[in-house]
Parts: sequence; structure tokens; C-alpha cells
Amino acid sequence: MIALPAPLIVALLLLFLFFRSVLFEKTSPLLGALLLACAVQSITVSLVHYYGVMDLRLVQPITASVIPPLAWIAFLEGGVRPRFQPIDILHLVAPVLMAGIVLLAPMMIDAFLGGLFAGYGLAILLALHRQGNDLAHTRLASGPVPALIWKVIASALIISALSDALIAFTLQIGIEKAPGIILSVFSSLTLLAIGFLALSPAIAIARDEDETAQPEHPHPEPPKADPDIPVTEIMEQLEELVGREKLYLDPDLTLMRIAKRLGYPLKQVSTAINARTGENVSRYINKYRIEHACLALDDGENVTSAMLASGFNTKSNFNREFLRITGKTPSQWQQQASS
Repeated sequence: MIALPAPLIVALLLLFLFFRSVLFEKTSPLLGALLLACAVQSITVSLVHYYGVMDLRLVQPITASVIPPLAWIAFLEGGVRPRFQPIDILHLVAPVLMAGIVLLAPMMIDAFLGGLFAGYGLAILLALHRQGNDLAHTRLASGPVPALIWKVIASALIISALSDALIAFTLQIGIEKAPGIILSVFSSLTLLAIGFLALSPAIAIARDEDETAQPEHPHPEPPKADPDIPVTEIMEQLEELVGREKLYLDPDLTLMRIAKRLGYPLKQVSTAINARTGENVSRYINKYRIEHACLALDDGENVTSAMLASGFNTKSNFNREFLRITGKTPSQWQQQASS
């Protein structure tokens, strides 16, 4: 019976998911690259620690150093701005620096690699906190799930950094076999978590079709910079726009699209909604969607039709938001309406 080490099993699974995502266009190129980087790293760990390919021992930290900056750039694409920018290449200097450390100062490998994983993980968590978990280009219909997924990915990066510290500690106290076991367990769990989460449709980017301009606004105004954030003005314009055009019925609606229609920076729009309602953008829009779904159910629509007609694209988020806002499940509301 052929027994495969855990890292190799993880690598094969990640490769399968990668090729599946490429064939069926299930994810963005950056998230696909992150998935592939995790698979390559898992293969490298397996070859070094289970098959004795020691020539790859110095390659292992270099391939690992690709993952944190790639996760950060993928987060920027979905959370802050729409697409890869030339300046992002600077983040990919990390593997080059790691190669130099491997050749010239190998005693610094663990410290540099741990700093990369922990630093980028903390950077993602800090960016999410500053934005109030509102991501610019993920669909508002996904609710809090995209922010939660990125929090888990960031936590996985930080946990991986902690494993490096644990390995250094076990070496200091003379447990020679522990590093291989720790690396296999932590690496497999971390890479598998990042790989699986990278494929989640919840963090897929809703492309703005070259920043789609609506027919009546072919040349939207540039964002109005106001450090004081005119909450009342923004909310009046937003409520008028949402009521007039029913933007909430668009399942691909994003914070960036709303901000562009209003002509304000997305951070100001997000802050204004939170200041006025105490909720984030997703919950604000979902309130309109649930009101629309309630009317559809009152008119005799079935739950699935009401969900799709109201701008939701996943039943789990629809049910969760419906219960949060109305205190009832869609089925209970439907039964009440029919009686």
C-alpha cells in the first residue's frame, strides 16, 4: 500500500483545485497564483523532509517567501482597489531578498521568513479594521463572509510565523525530530486553509467593467475630497440614488460602484453609512434587499425566486440576513403571509 506524507497529499489537492479553477475560471489570477504558490511550497516541504531531496532545502524558504506578499496583493485587489498595479511588483522583491539571505546570512532565514508571514498577516488585519470590514470590490450580497475569509487567511499567515518560532525553540532545547513534525503539521494546515479559502466565491471580485458608467452618467464626477466627511449630504444623495434606481437589486453591487456613482471616496461613503446607521455598507444595502424580498414573498413568490430577485446570490447569506432583519426565516414569513 502506497503511503503519502501529509504535505504531498495537501500539494496534490491544491494542484487539483488550481487546475480546476483555471479550467472553470473560478477565481482571479492573483488568487490562482496564491493557490499555486501554496501547492509548490507543500511539494517542496514534502520532498525535503520526507524524500530527502536535500538540494531543495535552501529553496524551501525562497518558495515560502512568495506566499505572504502574494496574499497581500490579492487582498489589495479585492479589498482596496480594482486590479494589479505596477507598484505591487515591489512586494515580490521578498523572494529575492530571501535568496540573498540564504546565500549570505543563512542564520537570518527563520527571522526574516517569520517576519514576512507575521507582518503581512497583521497588515491584512489592520487594513480590515481600518475599513470597518468593508471591502471595495467584493459583492455586498456576500455579507460579512469576505472579511471573515481574509481574517482567517491573515491568521493562518501569523500562525505559520509562530510555527517558525516554535521550531527555533525546539532546536534550542535539543528536540531534533520536532522541527520536521512541526513544519509538516503547521505547513500542511496553513497552506490547505489558504488554498481552500482562496477559491471561495465570496472573495471573488465583482469587476466594474472598466468602472462601468451608467448611461445617465457617462462621465462621473471625480471624488470630492472632504476631510470632515459630509455625512448628511452623502446619506441624502445615497438614499435618493438607492430609492430611485434600486441599486440593491444588482447582485454584483460593490462599495466601489456606490462610491463612484456618488462621487465620493469609498472610505467617506463607508464612514457616513456607519455614522448614520451604525452598520456597515453590506448590512445597509441588505436591509433594502430584505424589504424587497418580503414584498415578493407577500405577493406569492417562492423563497428562491424572492432571493434572486432581491439581489442575493447565496441562500445562506439570504437566510442569515432575513432572520437578522425580520426575526423570522423566509419560510416562516411566507407562511405568515399566506395565512
